[in-house]
Amino acid sequence: MNSKTSGWALTALAGVAAVGGFLWWQSQATGAVFPGIASGNGRIEAVEIDVAAKAAGRLSEVLVSEGDLVSADQPLAKIDSRQLEAGLHQAQAEKKRAELAVDTAKIVVKQAEAEKRAADAALEQARATADAAWKQYERTEALAKSSTASAASLDADRAAALGARAAIAAAEAQQAAAEAAINSAQSAVLNAQAAVEVAQAAIEVIEVQLADNTLTAPRDGRVQYLVARAGEIVASGGRVVNLADLGDVSMAFFLPTAQAGRVAIGDDARIVLDAAPDWVIPAKISYVADVAQFTPKTVETEIEREKLMFRIKARIDPDLLRAHIDRVKTGLPGVAYVRTDPGIDWPEALEVRLPQ
Repeated sequence: MNSKTSGWALTALAGVAAVGGFLWWQSQATGAVFPGIASGNGRIEAVEIDVAAKAAGRLSEVLVSEGDLVSADQPLAKIDSRQLEAGLHQAQAEKKRAELAVDTAKIVVKQAEAEKRAADAALEQARATADAAWKQYERTEALAKSSTASAASLDADRAAALGARAAIAAAEAQQAAAEAAINSAQSAVLNAQAAVEVAQAAIEVIEVQLADNTLTAPRDGRVQYLVARAGEIVASGGRVVNLADLGDVSMAFFLPTAQAGRVAIGDDARIVLDAAPDWVIPAKISYVADVAQFTPKTVETEIEREKLMFRIKARIDPDLLRAHIDRVKTGLPGVAYVRTDPGIDWPEALEVRLPQ
């Protein structure tokens, strides 16, 4: 073998060694290699929720600590509400005043209706009196023509009849006044009832603001960190507590084009954590990027960094998470596995195994 041939042989051996070394590194970085199954390393991630103040104010209490498990609607922090409580007391007093005004106005309505009934009766009486007076006048007038009745009697009966007619007009005016009084009293009732509704609306607004001043967990989760502490002033929309939603946990990993093209949303996946290699956690593919990306910078070889990769997410079943919520921790590294050949079964090493 000449020196030139020997050089080519050494170069080939070096290339084989390099490829072998890279494959060994990749298997160590992403976990065991199984035929028809792709894998990628990643970290457990949970959807983050920022619990913020709706209105500006001073934090009077922070009721949780970092790392605490919290349930939906559990109070997390309180904002000083003394000013709102004073406003609530004022609105409640205004409502009571308006309710008393309603009762008073209703009494006035009843009084005006009684006066109207009296005016109706007076009008009927005036009409009856006028009818009798005119009949008496007509009889006296007939007698006066035959000189049976004196002129004085005729004048007196005529005056009585005209007076009775005037009494009808007065009674009608009294009746109209009573009707106007009823309308005015009923209008006062409506105004007072409107004042009650306005006060009630003010109470409800303040009660909503008071409820908003108690910051609660929107869902089950774990407190990741506290952004503000008791005694601090927070602005409207200012973050107070950061939660990890332990009902929406997944692992994001990257696969090259050839493998990513064989993965579909809804496919079964398996997750094995570095901290618990004996557990195999079932998951479902919930996301496959539609745009290729470079691999993360944590991949150290230049060759791999130059390859376009697709980001994929394997989501753990929320019911499974709830059953083991005390064990769920975000940030844990591990390996996600997905079948690129749907016709194969999961190997025994990737059969589901969960903590008891």
